[in-house]
Amino acid sequence: MAELLWSLQDSQLVARFQRRCGLFPAPDEGPGEHCAGPAEGAARAPGLGHLPAAKGRGAGEPANGLRRVAVPQAYVQKYIVKNYFYYYLFRFSAALGQEVFYITFLPFTHWNIDPYLSRRLTIIWVLVMYIGQVAKDVLKWPRPFSPPVVKLEKRVIAEYGMPSTHAMAATAISFTLLISTMDRYQYPFVLGLMMAVVFSTLVGLSRLYTGMHTVLDVLGGILITAILIVLTYPAWTLIDRLDSASPLFPVCVLVVPFFLCYNYPVSDYYSPTRADTTTIMAAGAGVTVGFWINHSFQLVSKPAESPPVTQNIPPLTRDLLALGLTKFTVGIVLVLLVRQLVQNLSLQVLYSWFKVVTRNKEARRRLEIEVPYKFVTYTSVGICATTFVPMLHRFLGLP
Repeated sequence: MAELLWSLQDSQLVARFQRRCGLFPAPDEGPGEHCAGPAEGAARAPGLGHLPAAKGRGAGEPANGLRRVAVPQAYVQKYIVKNYFYYYLFRFSAALGQEVFYITFLPFTHWNIDPYLSRRLTIIWVLVMYIGQVAKDVLKWPRPFSPPVVKLEKRVIAEYGMPSTHAMAATAISFTLLISTMDRYQYPFVLGLMMAVVFSTLVGLSRLYTGMHTVLDVLGGILITAILIVLTYPAWTLIDRLDSASPLFPVCVLVVPFFLCYNYPVSDYYSPTRADTTTIMAAGAGVTVGFWINHSFQLVSKPAESPPVTQNIPPLTRDLLALGLTKFTVGIVLVLLVRQLVQNLSLQVLYSWFKVVTRNKEARRRLEIEVPYKFVTYTSVGICATTFVPMLHRFLGLP
């Protein structure tokens, strides 16, 4: 068993998959070279997993209050693409596993399809992502080494590998959607199952193609998600009734996630993992509070938990598509305005409180600034998406 796990974690296995899909390192590829190719990718220097640990929550604090963090050294890679079908397929599939996609997809589901499904998907997504993100910084397993792997993404280069949160999110969303709709809407179950399998498989394979995860990372993420779905399924009906909880419920929904984000596991160097986790947790808290506000003040009709009969999926007509795009555009514009306004205000307050130079981007990485401003910002985004956007839709006469 140990040998099997070791082989699944081997970077050579990822490299062979890339080569079979037509992705090769350039012949003169090496550290410090300028990238010139169809796309760019950054590769972590070997030995990233052995960087010296920073002291305290993110390293020592110099006089100006900024952390001195040890960051992984990276070099820019040249690579050759010999099969553009796989290149664009897996780059697109990788985008489907990113937080930006879900923060777009879930509000669209709420405004245009079914608020009931949106609420359940959001809560399961938040739970799965938090466990996955924390597991990365607890296990601290390195990502595939380069060389031999070609890496196509830069932003998450400083994060650890196990488990793949892309694979976790794709599996959680696709199969939660399948389970939640099979008794709610009329459609061939086999077709729904195939779509869930294809979606999660493409996202998982994209993490190998982009060189960001080993096979073990991807399989581990899928297994963890499957276990979480099985364990939480009996409580899904309780999740559906959270909006009718006591008046103290919103306080718990806000305090507990903030506490978890503020006490996020210490990393050896700065990475976007804590910031991403805070964004996800805050958005989930905001959505949950938004549903509670809607229920308590009767702002919108309560989503039906279980319709008397399964519903037919309406055909996608031109009018329906135009209405959906209009509602989505109106909602996104309002959400972005709220996000920008709250982010600017929260940063100004925190910069003033901690006496930090305004617009100091490095200061945003400080624990006492990063977590509060992101949490306040995306909690506001979640409340806006579930409460104020539907009110604006009604005001504009958008059914």
